Parts: sequence; C-alpha cells; structure tokens
Amino acid sequence: MNASSAQNSLPPNRYERAEYVKPDGRKLWLYSRTHIDVGDIPSPSPEAVAATPHLRWHPLRGEWVIYAAYRQNRPFLPPPNYNPLAPTRDPENPTELPQGAYDVAVFENRFPSLVPEPGPAPTIDGTLTADGVGACEVVVYSQDPNTNVGELDASHVELLVDVWADRTTRLAERGLAYVLPFENRGVEVGVTLHHPHGQIYAYDFLPPVQVRTLQMARAHRESHGEAWLETFVRTERAASTRVVTDAGEALSVVPPFARYAFETWIVPARAATRLSDLSQQERRAFAALISDTVRRFDALFEQPMPYLMTIHQAPTDGTDYPEWPLHIEFYPYLRAKGKLKYLAGTEQGAGVFANDALPEAKAAELRAVKLPGAS
Repeated sequence: MNASSAQNSLPPNRYERAEYVKPDGRKLWLYSRTHIDVGDIPSPSPEAVAATPHLRWHPLRGEWVIYAAYRQNRPFLPPPNYNPLAPTRDPENPTELPQGAYDVAVFENRFPSLVPEPGPAPTIDGTLTADGVGACEVVVYSQDPNTNVGELDASHVELLVDVWADRTTRLAERGLAYVLPFENRGVEVGVTLHHPHGQIYAYDFLPPVQVRTLQMARAHRESHGEAWLETFVRTERAASTRVVTDAGEALSVVPPFARYAFETWIVPARAATRLSDLSQQERRAFAALISDTVRRFDALFEQPMPYLMTIHQAPTDGTDYPEWPLHIEFYPYLRAKGKLKYLAGTEQGAGVFANDALPEAKAAELRAVKLPGAS
C-alpha cells in the first residue's frame, strides 16, 4: 500500500472506517458495512493543487462571498472512458479511488472552495476580506457509476446517513462553525461528474441561511414553548394532505411553504438537531425516506429528476442549539414534465420565490406515484 492508513470500527457493529493519505497529501476515508480491503491509494496527480481561497464581504447583503479562481481548472464533463470518481482501472490514468472492498468513500476535494490553512487574504481598498478557512469533501456514494441513492439497497443508504453524521462530528472537532452535506444531481443544476456523489462544505462562520433559520427557530421556541420541529410534525400529521410518506420515526412532507413545485422535506418525528442525535432505528427511517423520495421523483416523469439536496443540522461551534430543526431539503428542478424551475427576477433580485403549484396538490401527485417493484 503506497499511503499511510489508520483503521477502526465506529460505532461497534455498524460499519468499518479506514483513513488513508493520498500521494498528493489529501486524506481519504473509506466506509464499509463489512471488512475494508484495498490496494494502492491513487490520486489523479501526485502534486497538490495550490488552493488559496479567500472571502470578500458583501456590504449590502451582509454576507461573505468565496473566491477560489483556481477551481476553473477542475474536471468538467470528462470523456466517457475516464471517470475520476470510479475506482482506478488503469494505473497510468489514476482516479480518486482505489480498487477493493468498500461501500462509500470520502476524500478532500482536489479543488476546494475552503481549506484549513488558506494563507492570508488579499487587501482590497474599501472591501473587507478574510481568509477562506474551512473544508470541502467529496462523498462518493458507491463504486457503481450507474446507480443512484434511490437504487442503493436499504443498508447502503443507512451507511450513507452514518457517513454524513460521522463527517459532521469530525469536522466539528476541528472547530468549524457549520457543516453542510449536500448533493447536486443532473446537468440542469450544473453537475459535471455523473458518478453518484455529494459534497460536504464546512465553514468557519455561520452562513446566512443558517443565521436566519436559527433566529426564526429560536423565536418560535420562545413564543410557543416547544421546538418548531415539534409543532411542524404535529401539524402536518394532523393535516395529512402534505405528507408524502410517514415512516413512523420520520416522515417526508411537501411543506406548506414550498418554494419549488415538488420540494420535499425529510424530518424526524421528534425534535433533533443533528444526524448524530438519531437512534439506529431513526437513521434507518431517514435512509428509507431518502430512497423513497428519490424513487418517487424519478418515477414521477419517468426520467431522472434533477435536484439539489441539502442536510440542515445545528451549528457545530460548540454551543448547544436545542431549537434547531434537523431536516433534509430536496429541491427538484422540474416543475412539470419537460419544464424546469428557473430562478428569475423575483427570486434572484428580491429573494422572493414564486411557486405556480400548490404544495397540497404536488404532495398528492408524489403519493400517487407507482414505485417500481411496489405491489
């Protein structure tokens, strides 16, 4: 093996994890439901990319903008015979992953938007700047390039939930303020590598969406005496019209305030703040609903649904946030067959979404989907 490794099993009897160092110095973590056994650890290049991101403050929006110009050189729709996220087959053309036995892989992004030690930010007259401190990781869901999260077997998706929880915990240990696992799927949302994968961004500041979420969740708890998630689950179960699937320990819902036609949220049945808070049974329910949601999306118009998926957990800055609502948001980009949802003037210019579909009607359509193999 051409790279150092450290191996253990966490938590016991759930999965095995192994850590390696790539030839260019980046870290790779492999996860498996059984024993991990791999060969040489590859990297597309033995030389590390000189990643020097920085932040600039937007004075009218009150938020940071990341600048990482070197990312223009990242892979963009590579030729069909070269898949950088598949296990290496030709040592002369190495990819990111080794051959061997494992289920899920996570590695530090070769072209990161944020890094642990970015170097000093430039000085710009009249503009506040800051170092681009953080972390960016790629999560490869499977060695199979032709599958997706809706087609993976149940225990594999449950492992993926465990991986997101584990990486969030480990990035939090590095003192980063917020960890966002997400998936971009489909060329319609700008995906340049089709192998099933997602990413994780970890910031050393609280992003604006999370700042606003925290403010509103805190206000709800103070005025109602309970977490917003408790109120939401009780209300949606009572109404039932927007619930797509109720798995007991978790449920999927087209929220009454959906901004996209088929926007779907996955929430635990009880108040929780992070994936690591969930029991094994609750993680199993989350995994089942993730698969169920993607399968319904794909069956809806009999084609793969382009979507963005984001996992919203409590900040990781060392403070407890009992008001935070753990949830997963899916933003499907087809509002009807062959019709994309574009962010136009009101969305981009004013931040006010316009939805031409009622959540109750779209939830009914998703419930009515006949899933392949279902009786």
